[in-house]
Amino acid sequence: MNLEELEKLLQGCGVALYDTEIANENGRQIYRVYITKSGGVSLDDCEVVSKLLSPIYDVMPPVSGDWVLEVSSPGLERKLSKIDHFAKSIGEMAKITLNDKSQIIGKITSVNGDDIALSSDEGSLSLNFNDIKKAKTFIQW
Repeated sequence: MNLEELEKLLQGCGVALYDTEIANENGRQIYRVYITKSGGVSLDDCEVVSKLLSPIYDVMPPVSGDWVLEVSSPGLERKLSKIDHFAKSIGEMAKITLNDKSQIIGKITSVNGDDIALSSDEGSLSLNFNDIKKAKTFIQW
């Protein structure tokens, strides 16, 4: 199943696809499906999606070998790996590592095409999405 098909299935459950990932933890391969919903994702939402996807993935596994399916919300501090993730996180703080390994911390103020505007202690700056190695939102306590 491709991501477009997955997105359509999830819409039928009242949630949206945020991202997927394959992780290896404690010798287990995990296929994670992150979902979002206005007002937040509940445990019931995760259960509904898991019950929907399990029989499909039993027939068409998303990864080879032994694996486990996990469905969850991306959380308050979440990975920003797509330009759409930045657009949906306007107004939130982000920690960004650039391809040159420098780091920036700032509030996402706007997204225009591949350009992401941030407000930081050093002032306003603009980054191109392609210059970002990794990024995530974070909460200041």
